[in-house]
Amino acid sequence: MRLGLVSLGCDKNTVDSERMLAELAGHGAERVDDLAEADVILVNTCGFIDAAKEESIETLLEAGKRKSAGTCRAVVAVGCMVERYRDELAASLPEVDLFLGLRDLDRLVPELVERGHLEASDGPHPGERIPIDRRHVSYLKVSEGCSHGCAFCAIPLWRGKHRSFELERLVAEAQRLEAQGAVELNLVAQDLAHYGREMRDGTDIATLVRALLAETSIPWLRLLYIYSAGLRESLVELMATESRLLSYIDMPIQHASDGVLERMRRPERNHTLRQKVVWLRDTVADLTLRTTVLVGFPGETDDEFAELIEFLDDAAFDRLGAFAFSPQDGTRATGMSEHYVPDDIAMARLEEVIEVQRAASADRLAAEIGRERIAIIDGPADRDDPVIETLYGAAAPEAVPVRARTAGQADDVDGVTVLWGDRAPAVGSLVRAKIEHAGDYDLGGSIRDIVRPAPRPDRLARALPIAGLGLDTAWGR
Repeated sequence: MRLGLVSLGCDKNTVDSERMLAELAGHGAERVDDLAEADVILVNTCGFIDAAKEESIETLLEAGKRKSAGTCRAVVAVGCMVERYRDELAASLPEVDLFLGLRDLDRLVPELVERGHLEASDGPHPGERIPIDRRHVSYLKVSEGCSHGCAFCAIPLWRGKHRSFELERLVAEAQRLEAQGAVELNLVAQDLAHYGREMRDGTDIATLVRALLAETSIPWLRLLYIYSAGLRESLVELMATESRLLSYIDMPIQHASDGVLERMRRPERNHTLRQKVVWLRDTVADLTLRTTVLVGFPGETDDEFAELIEFLDDAAFDRLGAFAFSPQDGTRATGMSEHYVPDDIAMARLEEVIEVQRAASADRLAAEIGRERIAIIDGPADRDDPVIETLYGAAAPEAVPVRARTAGQADDVDGVTVLWGDRAPAVGSLVRAKIEHAGDYDLGGSIRDIVRPAPRPDRLARALPIAGLGLDTAWGR
């Protein structure tokens, strides 16, 4: 079976997709990059916000057109959006042959075997995960679900309550990812701070990080999605002392007005958030602090929005993601419809937040000029890359450009660093770079030397066997 895989949404979805790809490969599937060549198109959907839902539906419709044209035999939809809207999707998308939610993924292989798309193979499993894209950047999902109950978020409705994965299996998975070429390992969850809370033996996220540092040689470990209320001294002190644990915290605050935070059912308040920001920056040298905010939440007044802007001005986060509120079925916020903020006001507020952050980011990046930073090479850069045009205009160097990221730039969500040298280092190399240019979100500089060559392709495991692993959702319970 030639498999066309489309993975939408967050990094946690990417991990799920890599597991499905490995399981299907164990039964004779071969992934193809061009959907026009696929016998079966598998779409891992996202249902987080309206834009993500629209993208999922558009992708399924496009796959359905390929099926109607005869270029593929079946379309399969899985994941978050299916878990939440299976009946509605099945009624409106008859071109999709199979819908499987998050709790049904163990049926993926049997269903495709029964329909004649896969072989009923008992051969050796190809590995726990097969990288979808790049091998040098990978993600380790440490838990599933969420128990926070924020008023605007539907994730607990389809992902379920929080449950941590076993530490030993996570360490083993990280070791396999390293064997496949991982140079940067990003720890992800709905909230990393909740890792281990139900284990009753003192295990927490700091325990897991220590184990990963001790049992792997991966040079970059990064923490994504960790709630401020759950940050503990043990983890912050570890970040302050361990060079392989990057000085980078992604801490979603959502808002800074006490009234809005209370209605959102968030645990922090303005004064505790201010204290947290000061504590983190005082404790961790050269810390990159990222956050996420949500504007236009029901009842948000002009004064409450002004409190958020004042907080963002004072905190001057290094990175920030911003969204306008959109009601999600089944959440508490849908019961606040009489207090919805008009769309035009919400979008104007979103634009103001983005402008505040643009100025803060520009100031922080300007301070990088003249510094030397270690950066990871993500791949070649075209000379007509818009980032190069923005940073250099017509004065781009004659050298060879590559796309890279410093430790303060997380994959996909932050800016990039364009580096120039006599040649392009291999993808996954760590280099020492001199920062010479700065824009609002991106950096430019020159390569000084290679501090860690990329893993050699001939020494990488394409996948490492592991017995008895499937897509049983009980794995994370």
